[in-house]
Amino acid sequence: MTAQRNVSVGNSLLNPNTIPASQGAENGPTTRFRTGQVLIIAGGHFVHDVFSSFLAPWLPLLIEKLCLSLTLAGALTIFLRLPSIFTPIIGVVADRIDMRYMVIFAPAVTAVCMSLIGLAPSYGLVCLLLAVAGFSAAVLHVPGPVMIAQASGSQIGRGMSFFMAAGEFARTVGPLLAVAAVSLWGFERSYPVMILGLVASGLLYWRLRHAMIHCERSRDSSVVKTWQAMQRVWIPLVCLVVARALMVASLCAFLPTFMVTQGRSLWFGGTALALLEFAGALGTMVSGTFSDRLGRRFVLLAAMISSPVLMLIFLATPAWALFPVLLLLGFNTFATAPVMLAIVQDHALGMRATANGIYMGINFLVMSGVTVLAGWMGDLLGLRAVFAWSALLALVGVPVIYFLPQRVMEKA
Repeated sequence: MTAQRNVSVGNSLLNPNTIPASQGAENGPTTRFRTGQVLIIAGGHFVHDVFSSFLAPWLPLLIEKLCLSLTLAGALTIFLRLPSIFTPIIGVVADRIDMRYMVIFAPAVTAVCMSLIGLAPSYGLVCLLLAVAGFSAAVLHVPGPVMIAQASGSQIGRGMSFFMAAGEFARTVGPLLAVAAVSLWGFERSYPVMILGLVASGLLYWRLRHAMIHCERSRDSSVVKTWQAMQRVWIPLVCLVVARALMVASLCAFLPTFMVTQGRSLWFGGTALALLEFAGALGTMVSGTFSDRLGRRFVLLAAMISSPVLMLIFLATPAWALFPVLLLLGFNTFATAPVMLAIVQDHALGMRATANGIYMGINFLVMSGVTVLAGWMGDLLGLRAVFAWSALLALVGVPVIYFLPQRVMEKA
């Protein structure tokens, strides 16, 4: 049996009367949901993801400025997600050391890199900026869910809902902020928006400078052994990631571009993406909590069936009725994310950071490759056809849910 790990979060993270997680671990499994801890971690996730969501609304401007094909435009997402190949390694490191300063500075690094995209004179420099921002994102997203799981007690699904909802809400605010910055200063002069990320990191430093974020893992823990121990979970979970990837990637990367090609303004496209992400935030908030009560597989089944159907309805909807359909589509499409994270944490066998690193690496790499595929298909067939095929592929993945193991609660 793998040795139990302890996680301690310093007193400055909460008020002085809060019991650190390590004390609960010493006295046995802690089932209480620590709202303060969860909200602080989710807040850091929010400020970071506001800036990492700039690429999609700015993509039409990059296509025009650098004369890019949809294939090259889609390939930009690879550079933003490429550092995710290191997430398993980051997970192993996160199981050993205090990574608070990486979490603290991630919003600032990502904000600076994403805000400078408009100034970049070449495709190569844009790729470099996205790669640095992507590494910053990878560092933040690996320990984040692990800390959430430790702070959530027996309500891991609810905690993942808070974490993922913060990210989705950030991707609601992000496109609007990106378009507003361009409207105010112009694309090439929109870099002052980075100040918000710098201030956010300053606030995180003030709140976390005395915090201790440390996970002690057992000596026999490794990426290989974690994969082997969770093989019954990984195989169906990876299949589900692949099945829904084309739909998620095409919507997140190309929805504003699709709207522009349909004769609508950049503001309309940015607003559409913001509404989609806002509905996704609501969906992630609800789905994880419901999965604690109704079961992970039931909630996944409902979301995996409804979202492709809504995608097809979206393609047949006239312009005046698009926004209500987008709200329903976003709510159901992104509802699977916290449930999948909760499944990983349920079966992590005392190696939560390593397991989360593996999952994040798989998810990000699949999404990167599929985004390029979506761009290539868009060049050949048009984005409308890409959206339609993505819905059909998602439906094919529905039977895989049956092969997911039942929920197994591990000690926090």
